[in-house]
Formats: sequence, structure tokens, C-alpha cells
Amino acid sequence: MKHIPVLLHEVIEGLALQKGMSVVDGTINGGGHSREILTCIMPKGSLLGIDLDASLVEMTQKNLLELYPDEDICVLQGSYTQVQEFLDGKQCQAIVLDLGFSSLHMEGGRGFSFEDETLDMRYDTNRGIPAYQIINTYQEEELSELFFTYGEEPLSRRIAQVICEKRKESPITKAQELSELVAGVYRRKFKTHSKKHPATRVFQALRIVVNGELDNVATFLSLIPEILSKGGRCAIISFHSLEDRMVKHTFHQYEKEGKGRRITKKPIVPLREEIINNPRSRSAKLRIFEHI
Repeated sequence: MKHIPVLLHEVIEGLALQKGMSVVDGTINGGGHSREILTCIMPKGSLLGIDLDASLVEMTQKNLLELYPDEDICVLQGSYTQVQEFLDGKQCQAIVLDLGFSSLHMEGGRGFSFEDETLDMRYDTNRGIPAYQIINTYQEEELSELFFTYGEEPLSRRIAQVICEKRKESPITKAQELSELVAGVYRRKFKTHSKKHPATRVFQALRIVVNGELDNVATFLSLIPEILSKGGRCAIISFHSLEDRMVKHTFHQYEKEGKGRRITKKPIVPLREEIINNPRSRSAKLRIFEHI
């Protein structure tokens, strides 16, 4: 599956990139945004890419250097919360953060899809606990709260109940098994079906918790005034209302404190054409902030 960068043209335009700039792509994934960024900042620009997934880091570094062998490109394995450490005390002039998971993860065999693969969901398999451990050890009320809070799942209680009943027979360790359990709850509740897979919200909630995504976003947002140079811009793409709310409130607070200005008072969302070509972009929201 090819990874398609979301809101690509809107990000590039919003960052107001120029030749020679230093840019950070905090979630470089397959390098979709970075390839376009490099065409704007060459020559003499610099790009720092970061990603938790070691396999993506290796692949993306190789691909970008093959395309631009003479450019200052560095891709590091880690979290975007480590950006200050990776910049080694320096500041950058633009930052992009795409908080969605890469389409490439759908083929990674770690349970991001609804297929017959281990229900892991960690971007970095050396950190944290896998999703199947949460599914098999959390109490019913804890699972229900997790699905409702982080996935906004309306049937969270019934889904948690069904999971706890099923795991008494045998542990739930496969993504397909979990997705079918959730789909079964929806089939009994509704006669009509949505185009979106009924397990989407449950998987989203698990991914967020497994990878500590909301804590990471909060940490990163607190670093923006320190890592972004005066006049520099930060573009953040979120896919979840909780993430977007955090970004919105932080940018607004920074503006009130005189630390910068919101380039986007309201979020930029994909056009209909992009959603048709890339359905995973449908919930994307882009907000841009300029440090002053």
C-alpha cells in the first residue's frame, strides 16, 4: 500500500518555505511531506526527520538520500517529543507533524489493519505494551472507558462486555479476531452498515493508548516556543477531536501570551477530491502557528 501524504499542498503553502530553511518533519513516515519540503528548501536547506518506527526510518533515509544525495538530510529513530535533543540546542524554521499513522503500517503485520495479524499496534516494538495485553488484562469498565474516551465509540460498554466474555474462552491476540467481535456487536445493533469499518474507533483508541499519543502531543506543544525560531511556522495535522482540541487551545493560548499568531483561526480540512482519492484523510484537520 502506497502512503499518500495528507493535505500536502496546504502544509507546504502554510509553512511558507524558502530556500535554505531548516525544517523538522516530526513524523516522517514514508517521507511524503518531506519530499515536497525538500524541493522548496533546496539548495542549502536542512531536513531533520523523526519516526518511532525503525524500519520506516531506514527506508525513508535511504529513499530521500537517493533522490537528493547532496542535501543535508538526517532521519532519526525516536519520538517527536525528543526533537529538542535531536536539534542539539538549535532552532528550526519550520515544523510539520502528521499525527495519523502511516498507510505503510497497514502492511506491517502489527495489528493496525483488521487482518489476521498480531494485535500489537506499537510503532516502536521496544517500547510500551502491545494492544493484546490491554485487551486481555483490562477490566470491563476500563475497556469501556478507553473505547469511549479515546475512540468516541458509542457502543463501548457492549463491546467491552463481549470482549471480556470471549477472552474467558481464550486470549484475544489477533487483530482480525477483535475486529470481528466489534463487527458482530454492530450487526446485532444496526441493520444498515457504514462504509467505515465498525472496529475503526476501537482500533483508534487502542493505538492512541498503546503509543501514549496524547501525552506526546502535549509534550511537543510545550516545546514549540523553544525549538521554533522567530518567524518560524509549525503545521500540525490531527485526526482525532482530542488531539485537535489540544492543538487549538495551545495555539490560542500562545497567541494570547504574545508568543505568536494563529495562521489558521479555523482548521483546514481536505477538499472532496482528496477524500475521494485518499479516504483516510476524511477526518484530518490542519492548524498552523507562527512564532513571533
